[in-house]
Amino acid sequence: MKSDSVKKGIERAPHRALFKSMGYTDDEISRPMIGIANSVNTVIPGHVHLDKITEAVKAGIYMAGGMPVEFGVIGVCDGIAMNHTGMKYSLGSRELIADSVEIMATAHAFDAMVMVPNCDKIVPGMLMAAARVDIPTLVVSGGPMLAGKHPETAEKVDLITVFECVGAVRSGKMTEAQLASIEDTACPTCGSCAGMFTANSMNCLTEAIGMGLPGNGTIPAVMASRIRLAKMAGIQIMQLLEKGITPRRIMNEAAFRNALTVDMALGCSTNTVLHLTALAAEARVAMNLNQINEISKTTPHLCSLSPGGKDHLEDLNRAGGVPAVIRELSDAGLINNDCITATAMTVGENIKDVRILDPDVIRTVENPYHKEGGLAVLFGNLAPEGCVVKQSAVLDSMLRHEGPARVFDSEEDATQAIMEGRIKKGDVLVIRYEGPMGGPGMREMLTPTSTIAGMKLDAHVALLTDGRFSGGTRGASIGHISPEAMQGGPIAIVQEGDLISVDIPGKTLTLKVSEEEIKKRLSEWSPPEPKITHGYMARYARMVSSASQGAVFK
Repeated sequence: MKSDSVKKGIERAPHRALFKSMGYTDDEISRPMIGIANSVNTVIPGHVHLDKITEAVKAGIYMAGGMPVEFGVIGVCDGIAMNHTGMKYSLGSRELIADSVEIMATAHAFDAMVMVPNCDKIVPGMLMAAARVDIPTLVVSGGPMLAGKHPETAEKVDLITVFECVGAVRSGKMTEAQLASIEDTACPTCGSCAGMFTANSMNCLTEAIGMGLPGNGTIPAVMASRIRLAKMAGIQIMQLLEKGITPRRIMNEAAFRNALTVDMALGCSTNTVLHLTALAAEARVAMNLNQINEISKTTPHLCSLSPGGKDHLEDLNRAGGVPAVIRELSDAGLINNDCITATAMTVGENIKDVRILDPDVIRTVENPYHKEGGLAVLFGNLAPEGCVVKQSAVLDSMLRHEGPARVFDSEEDATQAIMEGRIKKGDVLVIRYEGPMGGPGMREMLTPTSTIAGMKLDAHVALLTDGRFSGGTRGASIGHISPEAMQGGPIAIVQEGDLISVDIPGKTLTLKVSEEEIKKRLSEWSPPEPKITHGYMARYARMVSSASQGAVFK
């Protein structure tokens, strides 16, 4: 065992003395040492209850004969960090999380690990560390919160409802009192926000790629079955250790294709492109953005989940969860059933007794919500290295759109223009210098997109950015434009009034300016001064790669 290097032999007497100072017995010290990465805190609603999840994991490890050792991991709440300087630090936290887990696992010679995350950057950060360290590892998330109920209509609401209601108040379509009542009811429990936003997308894809047990992505945070799942994870990690099943054995090329296929069927967040690309790099698997269009073209969109649809994670769980989606895709020949998973069994073995329990929540491939998958990657002279859109959340009338550019060099300036009514029907809003390097940190643009939706402009206005979007964004919101403005990408030289053509079915994004004019503008362009010049994010900006490469460190 790896942990023998810190526990076994005469030379390790000082090490054992340190373990005993914490109350560990000789019997415990003799067992395999299982690190638990616990990202509990009282800042994030998705993480406030992870102490209970971790205690259940510990119980499972003890039951199966292991020695659980717990350590803390940071986490950022994207909702609270939204629309201020804090959002610049969110994506950057992913790399810190991966590095810190690697450090803890290696410095203390863990034999195996259980990861306990829940929200946006914490899940991919831990998965990246798992692939990098490559000791037996299993992920058990904290689970989604339940949806709220609208105080007047009793319809389901969630956090995105609140963001969009701000736009409704600004445009005079709602009173502040109505907003306050929705604010009080939209997030009724702990857990990751209730729709298929980034956190739940990544937790579902953790299950789909094979690194989480069935139910990891969908069992609500407040259900007893979530605690039982955590105990099962603690027990199961010991079996993975015994069989030598490590993350890079699980997360191979076929497993990534499975995850992308499930991504398309569920209609996951655009951020999954960023995180799966980064994870593939750590797992030493080749992945490029063209694969997304290839898989999306052959994978129907089976679930209508918030923000683009009517259902929430609790509904998906009730309908059979991720296993039922995988089974439907597998029956259509779209899934590799031979991939090994965290159950120590194959995908095919995991789903053999699974069925869809609600055919409206999880539709069949013969009766999908859309014939193509949830995401699309567009290319063109405005995005030579690609950009990403959640096409399942775009109104049919906006799948093709052409209009004049309204150009802003920051999210704040664009948001102010929207709220002051300066953005008109037909406009193409361009927000630049918000990429991984230019932001720095590639901020999410949930405030401008939700304000546009709340003002009922999402049927008339497209938004383009080298930043990214919340998983809760809907509408013709096209992000991750690469190369970014700070790297001299063509988005840097777009001028007010330039015509821009968006063709999502055709997978193109075009600046309607001559090639000669684009070259002339680029030759005259020079980068602005960095927005942050000291501290972690200044170092991050110097080291980070393009969004098309997952925004990993060079």
